[in-house]
Amino acid sequence: MPRLILASRSPARLHTLRAAGIEPEVIVSDVDEEALEASMPEATPDQLALVLARAKAEKVAASVDGPAIVIGCDSVFELDGTAYGKPQSADVAKQRWRQMMGRAGTLHTGHHVIDTSTQRSTSAVSSTVVHMGTMSEQEMDDYLATGEPLQVAGGFTLDGLGGAFVDGVEGDPSNVVGISLPTLRRLLAELGVRWTSLWSEPPIDQHDPR
Repeated sequence: MPRLILASRSPARLHTLRAAGIEPEVIVSDVDEEALEASMPEATPDQLALVLARAKAEKVAASVDGPAIVIGCDSVFELDGTAYGKPQSADVAKQRWRQMMGRAGTLHTGHHVIDTSTQRSTSAVSSTVVHMGTMSEQEMDDYLATGEPLQVAGGFTLDGLGGAFVDGVEGDPSNVVGISLPTLRRLLAELGVRWTSLWSEPPIDQHDPR
């Protein structure tokens, strides 16, 4: 098998793949996301997620030697047609949460996969509706103090401390974490890569009688 490379610094994406039995190599693209976003003022949130994912995958693919499968992902939260990435500051995070509380938005994750040995590539966007709960001022301050919400699209997580503030999702939960496992499996299949061939070890038996 060629090298499997995740072009992302996201620990949540890496953890999601590891939990699915896949151990990728991580190479961070260092794409200037803000500059790329600024250059596409007319892009819809889902288009933006896909462009960013492709930019990450292409930059890393151009830097590696030998055959490799490179996976690029990027997530954008959409509310009322507006795209929201990482909030970057506490004030911005709070402002967004006040808009989101008690409402539903859509988390778009773009996926772009490149086979460097053939230069074939494929991509897709997976979208999941997220129903947000409500947060008190103290809960906002406590959550911000952890630093977690400033590093993720929309300012919340599903798999971390922010999961308690999400009332529910419609669609693929792994997509909200930042990498849709079903979508990625389909994209890899298009490139001739069988998902189960990537398992680094046998999956854990979920039917343990204990």
